[in-house]
Amino acid sequence: MPKFVIERSIPQIGAASAADMQAISEKSCSVLRQLGPDVQWVTSYVTSDKIYCVYNAPSEDLVREHARRGGFPADSVARVVRTIDPTTAEA
Repeated sequence: MPKFVIERSIPQIGAASAADMQAISEKSCSVLRQLGPDVQWVTSYVTSDKIYCVYNAPSEDLVREHARRGGFPADSVARVVRTIDPTTAEA
């Protein structure tokens, strides 16, 4: 299944409380259940003013629909075409 990286600009998100992060996560999971098993949230990285999310989904449209229904920004959605890591240097 294709993998996507989503950039979400949310001012001051890095200072959000644990309760706020839990509420955001609960909302995301609720929308994912509505959309069905084709969209999977893998992980998210929170910085001071952005969240970078990794999702598996059959299409960018479905990733954007998740954002729309959840009320989350999706400033950019990019399909991952390849992954590399330190072991790539050993090839």
